Amino acid sequence: MDSYKVKKVLNNNVLIATHSSLQEVVLIGKGIGFGKKLGEEISPEKAEKIFVLKNQKEQEQYKMLISQVDEDFIEVMNDVILHIKNRVQGQLNEHIHIALTDHLSFAIKRMEQGLDLSNPFLIETKTLYPTEYEIAEEVVHILHTKIGVMLPEGEIGFIALHIHSAISNRTISEVNQHSQLIAKIIALIEKSLDVSLDRDSINFLRLIRHLRYTIERVKSGEIIEEPESLKKVLKQEYPLCYNLSWKVIKVMQQALKVKVYDAEAVYLTMHLQRIVTKNK
Repeated sequence: MDSYKVKKVLNNNVLIATHSSLQEVVLIGKGIGFGKKLGEEISPEKAEKIFVLKNQKEQEQYKMLISQVDEDFIEVMNDVILHIKNRVQGQLNEHIHIALTDHLSFAIKRMEQGLDLSNPFLIETKTLYPTEYEIAEEVVHILHTKIGVMLPEGEIGFIALHIHSAISNRTISEVNQHSQLIAKIIALIEKSLDVSLDRDSINFLRLIRHLRYTIERVKSGEIIEEPESLKKVLKQEYPLCYNLSWKVIKVMQQALKVKVYDAEAVYLTMHLQRIVTKNK
């Protein structure tokens, strides 16, 4: 494999290099940048991690981040991201190197200053992304072992969102928007039905998952078949749930700025009716 040429040493463990076919890459490895000069050749075996930040803006963000974050922490984050990659057994969007490093360094600083790290969407995140949540718990454990910081439970939810963002190739703001939208819908359902949903129940889990897949279908433009006969029955038999499902769809349409098809109201009505029956 072709060797790399040093372009800029960011610190002892991180440098930017050029490569004939990959162009600019980031090389991470213990002591990889120590004493290196501009233009010096370096073999890929020396790097524990090689990633390409194709986007010029992202390269600049990463360079700035490296200058602001402790060198040892960058090394720990390399272990963290490697662990995430091994656990998901697939490609991660390289932006996680910037987004998660930036998020966690800031979270640790706030925690050390005694500031609260609450997460109002924790339950929704845990229910929506159970695998990512489990990996996020492992990340918190790695950080505790390596740097002695024990992040609170709310932080597990934020890390899980970053992991999901990297797996799904969605921006963190889009992933966040979906979690917040689902939390808003759950609040609307509870208020309209005058119930308090049991967050550990199978019906809550099914509802949350259904809302997630509805949002994903709407975003991708997928149309599901409308069962016309079922629609008539549900509208007649369960008017409260049917009307509420339309309120939910209006909230979705406003948030996502995309049309939600009528068939979604039918399936949502069935989920809502299950909740009403369970809470009687």
